[in-house]
Amino acid sequence: ITTPLFHSHGIKVAFAAALSKGSAIAIARKFSASKFWNEARKFNATCFNYVGEICRYLYNQPPKSDDADNPIVKIVGNGLRPDIWLDFKERFNIQEIREFYGATEDFVPNFANIHNLDKTCGVCLTPYAIVRYDLEKDQPFRNERGRMKKVKKGEVGLLLGQITDPDNFYMYKDEKATEKKVFRDALRKGDMYINTGDLLRDIGFGHVQFVDRLGDTFRWKGENVSTEEVESVINASEEIDMCSVYGVLVPHTEGRAGMVSVHKKSDEDFDFKGFVNYLKKYLPNYAIPKFIRFIDGFDFTATHKIQKVKLKKEGYNINEINDTLYSLLPNSDEYVLLTKDIYNGILEGKYQF
Repeated sequence: ITTPLFHSHGIKVAFAAALSKGSAIAIARKFSASKFWNEARKFNATCFNYVGEICRYLYNQPPKSDDADNPIVKIVGNGLRPDIWLDFKERFNIQEIREFYGATEDFVPNFANIHNLDKTCGVCLTPYAIVRYDLEKDQPFRNERGRMKKVKKGEVGLLLGQITDPDNFYMYKDEKATEKKVFRDALRKGDMYINTGDLLRDIGFGHVQFVDRLGDTFRWKGENVSTEEVESVINASEEIDMCSVYGVLVPHTEGRAGMVSVHKKSDEDFDFKGFVNYLKKYLPNYAIPKFIRFIDGFDFTATHKIQKVKLKKEGYNINEINDTLYSLLPNSDEYVLLTKDIYNGILEGKYQF
């Protein structure tokens, strides 16, 4: 079990499954990516639960000749990114990846990959809709009749769960707080949907892929930028151990520019030119971070997710940050050290991002 037992993922997904079949469990005081496979071999574990970060940490470990020599047959969880799915499966000789999407609240759609297909959260048996979302206005699109519109195959939108029993629906003791999570007259008059706050991609045949949380997606140059998609590209870079991407405000511009905090794999000099070329190869220009912050380590939640709140708040303010910062200035092909002169120039609007 890779997550704490006080979290629903650990107690409901992992522990409950083991309990129902009379299986043994192994749980460490702290998850360690470097020790994980040796621990799996030691206890002859055949299955483990995961969140996406767990798989990414394991994937980012230096490859070993015995990576595939382990007893794990099946993994179950959510958040395994499509960009590493097949490589992860082959490298560690995983036979079954049971990805799912869900929540504990009533009427939130729950998807399950019951057929062991690749790169999908699976299918859902309860009514739901994935609708177009306007990130600038922070609300779903509605047409002239006030109705939302479902996305087409391959498109990303906001996931809604239909509330089929309105009389028994509640989320919070505060009715006003509950009402904020509800959309009425969404697709037709009189209907009710719960807002999951998650962006998913409709990949057809009733299957979906998780893309991002609404708060982690930002808009820049008229385009939607998914932090998870940018992170997946940067984390695959040879020089990067781990990263966190978020949007930051730049004076005299619309939207938010991309910024990434990174932890390097080594203390060697960073190849900025090679890094820019790598980003241009795999990301559209609007998604390339305009600021880089090099840090010694991240703070994590109990489920191994990077805490972004403080990073977002600090942004690229060199007056509050002791870490080294770099910026990709307009019409430049290389990141430059963010000095006080450049920082003040950005605040004054001298650089046309």
